Amino acid sequence: MAEKITQELLGSSIDRAVTCIREGGIVAFPTETYYGLAVDPDFLAAITKLFKVKRRQADNPLLLLIENREQLQLIAENIPPEFVPLMEKYWPGPLTLVFPAKKEICRQLIGNSGTVGVRVSSHPIAAQLVRRMGKPITATSANISGQLPASTAAEVLTMFGSSLSYIVDGGQTPAGLCSTVLGFHDGKCTVLRQGQIDLATELRQEVVHLTRSSIITPVKNS
Repeated sequence: MAEKITQELLGSSIDRAVTCIREGGIVAFPTETYYGLAVDPDFLAAITKLFKVKRRQADNPLLLLIENREQLQLIAENIPPEFVPLMEKYWPGPLTLVFPAKKEICRQLIGNSGTVGVRVSSHPIAAQLVRRMGKPITATSANISGQLPASTAAEVLTMFGSSLSYIVDGGQTPAGLCSTVLGFHDGKCTVLRQGQIDLATELRQEVVHLTRSSIITPVKNS
């Protein structure tokens, strides 16, 4: 039985992954950090299931992966000027920027926060998946909340098994730190989670009007 589940869930077909997501399923895929979990952000039942399988608190938002900056118009109310040089320098790559969310975005997706975390992946499989979808997808880490994310397809399978619709096996991911998350806190641009990208240079140069003392304590992977 275990072998049959493995054969059904693991593969390398982007076509199948796209079909599963469009049908409301959850698909695991590799990124430049860890494996992520993708659902259609406009599919409420899929979002609800994703929170359930991750055992994630309802007020903990899910980040989105986009193909390019043009897709921001689908999900972001505006682009803070502080983000522009960072997008130019670090996208595609492991930098998540937290934008004011459009009112049309599913409230369950963003945890009623009014904001949405977004990045552009530099991993070829992740980039191909979001391109083939033609719209943003979720890219929350493939893990049970509070545990380390999966860095291989086998680890994803062990964690989630048949609760996923498909796993795109892209081999071992780099692992290490997750993406750096940058947003606004009390009106100031702030590093919300320290990750792979160290923004110390930008902070010193006040590109985002910060100093090192503005960086808050890193949060655990969720």
